[in-house]
Amino acid sequence: MTDAEKELATLAGGCFWCLEAVFDDLRGVDSVESGYMGGKTATGHAEVAQLSFDPKQVSFKEILEVFFVIHDPTTLNRQGNDVGTQYRSAIFYHSPEQKAAAEQVIASMRAAKIYEDPIVTEVVPASKFYVAEDYHQEYFRRNAAQPYCAFVVKPKVAKFRKHFLEKLKK
Repeated sequence: MTDAEKELATLAGGCFWCLEAVFDDLRGVDSVESGYMGGKTATGHAEVAQLSFDPKQVSFKEILEVFFVIHDPTTLNRQGNDVGTQYRSAIFYHSPEQKAAAEQVIASMRAAKIYEDPIVTEVVPASKFYVAEDYHQEYFRRNAAQPYCAFVVKPKVAKFRKHFLEKLKK
């Protein structure tokens, strides 16, 4: 598959270590980079995972289904004990089709009353992506025994694997 046939998805759902660890295991995702996006100036960015994926193997909608299972889209600027605007829930769309898919998934979840509290996930255009420092890349794979990884990242990876067993990379 050529790069022209791949798509990008950029998601913010708390700490990027969690997102990267989960999406590394999703079939159809070629690569995941931790980084930053969405700031108004040089600061104010959210921690994001930017995925390169094959839309013939996994749709953007399927990526969003995983995204909404592994984080809490109802907490404004927070995921668990991680607090601040950098931990906000956001979908940074790269095309009108991605925007429509994100809005449709959120509307479906609201209609089904999946969450008691309102969904606060932002759906905003992708902006400049800043790759995170090297030590953030593949953090969970390299530091699985570190306390944050053991108590925060690992349960999210386990939850993903339990709910999406058929979508795991072989």
